Amino acid sequence: MQPKAVSMSNISLIPVQMRLLLLAVLTLAFMLVQPLSALAQQQSLAPLAEKISPSVVNITTSTVVAGRTGPQGIVPEGSPFEDFFREFQDRNNEGDGNRPRRSSALGSGFVISEDGYVVTNNHVIEGADEILIEFFNGSELKAEVIGTDPNTDIALLKVEADGPLPFVSFADSDLARVGDWVVAMGNPLGQGFSVSAGIVSARNRALSGTYDDYIQTDAAINRGNSGGPLFNMEGEVIGVNTAILSPNGGSIGIGFSMASNVVTRVVDQLKEFGETRRGWLGVRIQDVTEDVAEAMGLETASGALVTDVPEGPASEAGMEAGDVIISFAGTTVEDTRGLVRQVGNSPVGETVRVTVMREGKSMTLRVTLGRREEAEGAVPAVATGPDESDDPVTKDLLGLTLTTLTDELREELGAEANMQGLAVTAVDETSEAFEKGLRAGDIITEAGQQKVTTIAELEERVAAAEEAGRKSLLLLVRRAGDPRFVALSLAE
Repeated sequence: MQPKAVSMSNISLIPVQMRLLLLAVLTLAFMLVQPLSALAQQQSLAPLAEKISPSVVNITTSTVVAGRTGPQGIVPEGSPFEDFFREFQDRNNEGDGNRPRRSSALGSGFVISEDGYVVTNNHVIEGADEILIEFFNGSELKAEVIGTDPNTDIALLKVEADGPLPFVSFADSDLARVGDWVVAMGNPLGQGFSVSAGIVSARNRALSGTYDDYIQTDAAINRGNSGGPLFNMEGEVIGVNTAILSPNGGSIGIGFSMASNVVTRVVDQLKEFGETRRGWLGVRIQDVTEDVAEAMGLETASGALVTDVPEGPASEAGMEAGDVIISFAGTTVEDTRGLVRQVGNSPVGETVRVTVMREGKSMTLRVTLGRREEAEGAVPAVATGPDESDDPVTKDLLGLTLTTLTDELREELGAEANMQGLAVTAVDETSEAFEKGLRAGDIITEAGQQKVTTIAELEERVAAAEEAGRKSLLLLVRRAGDPRFVALSLAE
């Protein structure tokens, strides 16, 4: 039987195809192995923890509190066992049942300089008579308070050590991205030094403070972690662990750390002055909403609308109620929260350029900033307007029942004797005005950014707005002296 002929070209082709396929598989495998290998090398956070642990501290505070005066909850008052338990307590208090006792609290902190400056939360050390710092190696030192800032819940402490202390540096928290890995360290629930890891869950969170800028993280944070550091993967502090959101008091993966860029400014001032010194512009402001922007003829709903200008830096520079601040010191103002932070971060006494929109035109004012802490109790000055007519006039307009102010009405509403405007005596509950919060007792002092003292003047402002093609009219409304702007639709 003749052997079957086999093409030599087919024989040589098969090994070539296999070799090419094998080469492709090897190339793909090599490409996958490289990132997997790098990931495997970074799976352990032990090197980072070993590096930064010596700079993290446990904080124990003690406070003297009044002693108990009786059983207080051990047995009901009047119980036959009351005398027995009081005698038992007195024996344990050396016969003095009312003797003051010490109460302890725990928290965390971290060293920021080799000469012993320590950062923690204000609420950790507030009211403490004694503060004890425990280091990672077990040594302990007493600390003194250099300064505190309740607005950001930051406190700066100082310890005196025999030699230089290990410390950590702050990072630029603005560079932290959602999804970045972070590590929290501290003394949760009094368990001693503990490390937890997670990611940055969100940025620029606000809780309740004027200067809030929190980093949200899912790294486990519990009671006792307060004041401890939140690290990036470089071992730099990007936040100070401050609060958690939890229905049960334990970590559910929603923790908040005050951003390092806020903390560093506070720490620098506490170190230099022992207190904070924030800039003060001297205005009352509100956000620019879409309807307010339309009523004022603004292109975008951004900036900070000035509702009142009491005596202070802004007043001296010529700022007026109704101005919209669009730029502060060369930085665009997006909203009121951003402006408050910009002003607060500016040095006291600095002269800055503030750009405002006034009656559709841009103008720049030069304002020399005052100090916020000294001005917080200032009372706004109220300008004197023209005298009103003797006979009050009442009319329904824009869903409001309005009347001219009289001395009797001013006294009844608790308004200043020189207050000028129109009093709201009733509000139609089906109207837009009611939906936007206007109520009987409010006083309208401006319409269309011009003062109004009579019903006729308000009607003129309405007619002028309609003639200009406006869909709404901007009103300046005062309630108990506090001003705010409200835009009402002219279709009402």
